[in-house]
Amino acid sequence: MKKFIALLLVFACIFVIPVSASAVSLEDGLEAINNSFEKGEGPVAGDFSIDYRYYSPVKDEADAAKYPLVVWLHGLGDGEYEGKPLEKSQIGYWASDEFQSRFSPAGGAFIMVARSREELGVCWTNKTIEPLRSAIDDFISQNKENIDLSRIYIGGYSMGGKMTLKMAIAYPEMFAAAFPICPAWSPDKEAIEHLKDMPVWITSSSLDPLVSYYVGVTPTWQKLSEITAIPEKCRFSTLTKVCYADGTKTPSSHHAWFAVNYDLFTTQNGPYHYMTTQNALGEEVTLTYPDGMISWLSSHTSDYDGKVIEGTGNITDDLSTDNMAAHLTICEFFKILFNMVLSLFK
Repeated sequence: MKKFIALLLVFACIFVIPVSASAVSLEDGLEAINNSFEKGEGPVAGDFSIDYRYYSPVKDEADAAKYPLVVWLHGLGDGEYEGKPLEKSQIGYWASDEFQSRFSPAGGAFIMVARSREELGVCWTNKTIEPLRSAIDDFISQNKENIDLSRIYIGGYSMGGKMTLKMAIAYPEMFAAAFPICPAWSPDKEAIEHLKDMPVWITSSSLDPLVSYYVGVTPTWQKLSEITAIPEKCRFSTLTKVCYADGTKTPSSHHAWFAVNYDLFTTQNGPYHYMTTQNALGEEVTLTYPDGMISWLSSHTSDYDGKVIEGTGNITDDLSTDNMAAHLTICEFFKILFNMVLSLFK
């Protein structure tokens, strides 16, 4: 009998554990979810390589499903050591069972959390475009049996929002959609023309103290609205008070990414706190659970065939300015001050 029970346990370990090894619920907590991510590193391109943490939705060796790939880029200061980009944001929620199930039609997605090697003084700038692209290409090559090339998405916050725009502009054929959050760069009209056919969803706080909503983010949205060929697919979400999904205030109004990290719904699955959304036609967009950012991403595909492109693509010396777009006029300053005071009474 003991031998029989032992055999049953061995059988369970062989056939059950591989299927459920990556399955983590929201109830397990963010730390447990983050522990389901593995380490990876791209090849050297230029003077350095890009390392990353990644989540794989692949259940076992027999899993032949094709899954989307989401590339996530951190903000300034959150790339100081390996693993920090995952620790400092809450993008790990997207690897939970609940959020993975929202990716259609596969019911899961790869999550690649890249890092810009800030300990070496390397931030997300033009010189990281090619190393990041090489890391993405290498990751795709390693997981080519399970990555859906038509569903590669890119997003990030602050400096990572800037890099999201730069990568989307550099390689528009590669990404099916982009979701920059409080992006610390406002592309000029020549650069943003490359996003004419790409669905883009921008999220920002009107009270952001670091990246100007009025000088940087809103003009970017206006330029995108003017050139996009798919205005109904592009979106702009504005937070007038930045909170975590449970309703508690974040330490700064710059932290708009925590809303996106929870798929733009509250922990009670209701409309996100103090947020409005519109499309590029100027129409209000109402988000109904569970159709948030993840569902929006899943609805978009590209014709990307996996072709590796050398260099920095459409980002040339003429499109290289890394302006932070954080300067305010006196009128804008008082408008923000008024809104901040008003928010205290909400």
